[in-house]
Amino acid sequence: MQKITILFSILFLTLSSCGVKTTQSLISDGNYDAAIDRAVEALRTKKDSKGKQDYVFLLEEAFAKAKDRDLRNLEMMSKEANPSNAERIYNTYLQLNNRQEKIRPLLPLPLLKLGKNATFQFDNYSDAIVNSKNALSKYLYENASALLKSNNKMDFRKAYDDFFYLESINPGYKNAKKLMDDAQFKGTDFVDVYAKNQTNMVIPKMLQDDLLDFKTYGLNDKWTVYHNARQKSVIYDYSLIINFRQINISPEQIKEKEFIKERQIKDGVKTLLDSRGRPVKDSLGREIKVDNYKMLRANIYEFRQFKSCQVTAVVDYVDVRTNQLLQSFPVTSEYIFENIYSTYKGDRNACEDSYINYFTKRAVPFPNNEQMVYDTGEDLKAKIKDIIVRNKFRG
Repeated sequence: MQKITILFSILFLTLSSCGVKTTQSLISDGNYDAAIDRAVEALRTKKDSKGKQDYVFLLEEAFAKAKDRDLRNLEMMSKEANPSNAERIYNTYLQLNNRQEKIRPLLPLPLLKLGKNATFQFDNYSDAIVNSKNALSKYLYENASALLKSNNKMDFRKAYDDFFYLESINPGYKNAKKLMDDAQFKGTDFVDVYAKNQTNMVIPKMLQDDLLDFKTYGLNDKWTVYHNARQKSVIYDYSLIINFRQINISPEQIKEKEFIKERQIKDGVKTLLDSRGRPVKDSLGREIKVDNYKMLRANIYEFRQFKSCQVTAVVDYVDVRTNQLLQSFPVTSEYIFENIYSTYKGDRNACEDSYINYFTKRAVPFPNNEQMVYDTGEDLKAKIKDIIVRNKFRG
């Protein structure tokens, strides 16, 4: 038992030593906040123990160096007086405050050999945070408002991101929420979606409506919106046109087939006979019994109803502003109607179990041409969605 305790102690000291060395290395590399995180985690338990003293010294060192670096950066940015530094200044003050709040719950942290507590010079950054947040809010608002005067969608999207960030740090700032919505509208690519029938057949209205119902595609994203009905208030950037080129529907067919099924099954037992037809006996004089098999046979009359539909289309991407064809994607979909049913003469058990189901089936009415085209549309819709997912519009 004593040996196990010693082994655990050695293992703990080894792991603790590795953790201390890693923390020291982080400080040497200038990764002060990572070192602080490791030290704070180590000091969450038994912070007053002798084995945690190295972490206390390292935490004190990392905190002082991190704070000194942040204050020097703030001093330099203040001298530069560059408005674009507003975000860095605000985040630096937040970092200074958050670092203190991370350490505060652990205090006091004793330095046992020195007989005193570790020193952490905390400051009140509340005024600096508020002032830097206001400066950043002003910068974001003015910068994003200027971008809204552009004619470039990328500028509108940048303006949206700035207003969104502004709302996250300073909700309700002036009319930022409304301007953010304006920026999103201006930065959105609107796509007009419609179908063209270039076949010599009538496309079922239900199919066209279903194919053009882009709400069911789930394709709208942050910067792309699809409309299957033009809206007067919207200036469209692109058109997505589904051109039906060809619809081929096969005749209704019923194919008949006749074949024989045979199956050997076990049917009780029988006495084993020798070549002369006499019973074979064992060493005790008893007749030997063996499995008896019989052959089942059935004449099968199979009927197969068949009808197919193939729809060929081309999906065109058009730039409405230049009336230029950007890309074309051919797509073909097929739907097959098939119904198999059978009758038999003889013993149905001659068939495999999986085939017997066909004996309970009967002939059914063929779907009409319109239904066939509509059923093909399910596969067509999936393929069109895949094309759009793989080939997003880019403003």
